[in-house]
Amino acid sequence: MPVVPSPALRKALSCSIFSYRNPQIIAMVAGSIGRDYLSPVSPNRIWKAVIFDAHNLIPKLLPDFISSVEILEGDGGVGTIKQLNATEAVTEFRFIKEKTDILDNEKHRVKQSIIEGGLIGLLLKSYSVELKLEEDTDGGTLGKIIVEYETLGDTPLSSEEEEKIMEGVYLVIKTIDQYLLANPTAYV
Repeated sequence: MPVVPSPALRKALSCSIFSYRNPQIIAMVAGSIGRDYLSPVSPNRIWKAVIFDAHNLIPKLLPDFISSVEILEGDGGVGTIKQLNATEAVTEFRFIKEKTDILDNEKHRVKQSIIEGGLIGLLLKSYSVELKLEEDTDGGTLGKIIVEYETLGDTPLSSEEEEKIMEGVYLVIKTIDQYLLANPTAYV
């Protein structure tokens, strides 16, 4: 059963994080943003869905924004390069190409660098997303999302810009989480 993205997710993906003009390259400022989240879904189920089947699952859950996810290089492990292709609803770019830098199946930790597309050249020189999942005391998940970035200009991102970036990442993870809650036999 597909999950219908919430209005907040639609807004975040369609315009808010992608509405930047291309600034002059003067210098760069490095920063990071983090967010914790709790889920009643086990880390193993979230991990299987996000890491091993995202190329199938994300276009099904977010068809208005992601038309497809292609594996361009690799076998899903470290060094794998994937391309997320955006629909016409995403007006600032057509794709996001990401490379898996860290993949620890035992510790449920993954870090992916955006190597082309997305906010590269629009707002950021570079950025990466790291996801860590731990089992909480009730068998659910305590998750941590970390976005590290370097800006194009010599001005740090505002707290509003940081929140918009994190919200886009967080809402995708939460949409997968909602799917797993609605489909308790998926990815067991």
